[in-house]
Amino acid sequence: MLSYIWKRFLSLLPVLFVVSCVAFLVVYMIPGGPATALLGMEATPEQIAELNTELGFDRPFLVQYVDWFGNVLQGNWGESYFLHQSVLESIREYFPPTLSLAIFAQVIAIILAVPMGIIAAYKRGTAFDLTAVSVSLLGVALPGFLLSMFLMLFLSVYNQWFPVAGYAVLSEGLGEHLKYLFVPALSLGIVQAAYITRMTRAALLDVLYKNYIHTGRAKGLKEWAVIMKYGLKNAAPAILTAVGQSFGSLITGTIVTETLFNIPGLGMLTIGSINRRDVFVIQGVVLFVTCLYVFVNLAVDILYGFVDPRLRPGRR
Repeated sequence: MLSYIWKRFLSLLPVLFVVSCVAFLVVYMIPGGPATALLGMEATPEQIAELNTELGFDRPFLVQYVDWFGNVLQGNWGESYFLHQSVLESIREYFPPTLSLAIFAQVIAIILAVPMGIIAAYKRGTAFDLTAVSVSLLGVALPGFLLSMFLMLFLSVYNQWFPVAGYAVLSEGLGEHLKYLFVPALSLGIVQAAYITRMTRAALLDVLYKNYIHTGRAKGLKEWAVIMKYGLKNAAPAILTAVGQSFGSLITGTIVTETLFNIPGLGMLTIGSINRRDVFVIQGVVLFVTCLYVFVNLAVDILYGFVDPRLRPGRR
């Protein structure tokens, strides 16, 4: 197992290298640069060129990239020009709200999606199945920010059950923490639940007509025992893949939701850094969330062996 994990990790290194190149190239091509943001719009071209020379942004692209990537490998991700702290400290400060929101949204998505997908697959062709498929399609098609606004109006503005916006740290209490996160997590969770529902239904439909399902029924097992013990267990790898991809997209795709609900997470940090042309923070956040997404997929690959013994490394 350890050798398999090591091989999977090594296979991810080229991906991270390509992502670092793309992230640096995109930021390198942004017009204006940090010098313009630092000096203001009234700065002369000579002043901007002088500051770019001082900051080292007048050097060739390859030289800048090698210098930046070498520092990243040493744990130095650069300094924020506006926050006056290192990029890693900024990420460490803004990441907990994003992680809390992603975990809460993922829990909501699993609670909503997995039972609905199981029942829809078992009752294939019935009114419940058609309703579940229609709702999941609507959830996939509905823009997340629009759903967030509807939930905000209904749950926070009209009924005032939850705060409209803001964030409470975990040290203020778990209840208060979840109270502020519930509406944004629900909006994200519903969108992800639509995807997981469809994947759960499709995965179960692939196994419900296998011979071992008929064997389980022939043994006299109850129907739900057959579905859970034989059906869901064999469909688990596909469901696990959907959950892993969903969690990765939650971590990397909460920018709009965090901005709408004024949550001080990585999304707010990214938007502010883009507006200020804080290039090292932008590069650091892009690289960090990409690494998270890649390692989530690695964790899913490792969990396959625990969910389904047939997929364990070394088995034929």
